Amino acid sequence: MKTIKLSAFLILLLSWSIVSAQNKIGQFDRSTAIGDCKHEGKVAYSEDNQTYTLSGSGTNMWFGSDEFQYLWTTIQGDFILRTEVAFVGEGVDPHRKVGWIVKNSLDPNSKHVNASTHGDGLTSLQYRKEIGADTEEVVSTATHPDVIQLERKGNTFIMSTAKFGEEFTSVTLDAVQLDTEVYIGIYMCSHNPEVVESAIYRNVRIIKPVEPDFKPYRDYIGSNLEIMDVETGQREIIYQSAHSIQAPNWTVDGKKLIYNSKGRLYNYELATHSISSLNTGFAVNNNNDHVLTFDGKLLGISNHNQDDGGTSAIYYLPTEGDSLPKLVTKKGVGASYFHGWSPDNKKMVFTGNRGGAYNIHTVDVDSGKEEKLTDLTTLDDGPEYSPDGKHIFFNSARTGTMQLWRMKANGKKQTQLTFDKYNDWFPHVSPDKKWIAFISFPSDIDPNDHPFYKHCLLRIMPYEGGEPKVIGYIYGGQGTINVPSWSPDSKKIAFVTNTRL
Repeated sequence: MKTIKLSAFLILLLSWSIVSAQNKIGQFDRSTAIGDCKHEGKVAYSEDNQTYTLSGSGTNMWFGSDEFQYLWTTIQGDFILRTEVAFVGEGVDPHRKVGWIVKNSLDPNSKHVNASTHGDGLTSLQYRKEIGADTEEVVSTATHPDVIQLERKGNTFIMSTAKFGEEFTSVTLDAVQLDTEVYIGIYMCSHNPEVVESAIYRNVRIIKPVEPDFKPYRDYIGSNLEIMDVETGQREIIYQSAHSIQAPNWTVDGKKLIYNSKGRLYNYELATHSISSLNTGFAVNNNNDHVLTFDGKLLGISNHNQDDGGTSAIYYLPTEGDSLPKLVTKKGVGASYFHGWSPDNKKMVFTGNRGGAYNIHTVDVDSGKEEKLTDLTTLDDGPEYSPDGKHIFFNSARTGTMQLWRMKANGKKQTQLTFDKYNDWFPHVSPDKKWIAFISFPSDIDPNDHPFYKHCLLRIMPYEGGEPKVIGYIYGGQGTINVPSWSPDSKKIAFVTNTRL
């Protein structure tokens, strides 16, 4: 009898768990009508592309009370909320609006902060300071943005918006005291109680940033392994880890990614989503500087050589692992950080500390003979061969900020490619030789540093040079895209973003 009761209890518990899991909508807990909406709202979530279609009515989100459809979850402390959003159809009322809203409660008159864009293009950071008070706003100069980001830092809220492909425009709201524990979510308000309007939200990210006092290379937060369609900007999180994972390579057969975590390398099988350790023998203290040859047969790594005082040295081994890595750079010459192979597999290009300065070098794989290609006291880093072997792309701080450069494979004709306020790192050439993908760090960092946990941009530019275009707005940095990470067909890139999980 006890067994029967226990079994029944377990069945009931299992059923409850399944129902609870089914109620969750993507990253959100529930969809709720706020206020007395005349029409029922709806939400559809696509697992395939991680996109939300939200429909709702509502009179307004202004004065002392609101009506709208809300797709929400809960959070504590500081956060970064980001999404790309588009209205469905022409709409009825020019004041229909979408965006992010942060609320103390699900009551229609709750205190809130609301990052909104309207059907007529008006973009504003709206807020209600007290329960039932009239809504106020800070109007942005931006209009008709596709990208909406809302960041909380204590009692300060920052709205950043952009038309996809362009840079952010930001407005700041200080001294709005919401609870530490709040509701956050995306919404749809038709501004007309008789009408149901819809919007599509994609690339929705709820980010818990690092603590302000974190210690780099000691304190880590979690990671999202992501894939992006470069033409459309559509992104997919394929794996989340509470560990720091970094620098995914795409194998030349297109079947898997290789990434670094805690000094070791791992295979991620794209078809099955299985993860396995890549056996690198004694090399278990690897940097995130691992690169495959153009034919995919060999894997170059940078490992801290314990026989040389822990100095980073360059090795290679078969891509499948299971073989002792072979040392390429000589002991005692200085730190070496690997970044790329020549197409014929005969040379490796790297950043090396020789004589107290980091410059670009090549090394002959068989003989270990090195050749210095740049010779400056400022930092040169991130070198990578073009697929035809004629050029090497790299980043250099020689003009004050970190910018992208190109030179011939012998080091001649060094030419600057980017000229902007950002610090641009790690140029990666697409296999079809049409594009260069890279990461842009904020202008307020040390140009010689590529730190963790910053607001960064993923950008592309034409192979021959030209105006860069934003393809991704991210929270990441170190480890995001340090290594070549294009898919073999040049249609996608793999990268890492960060959040506390």
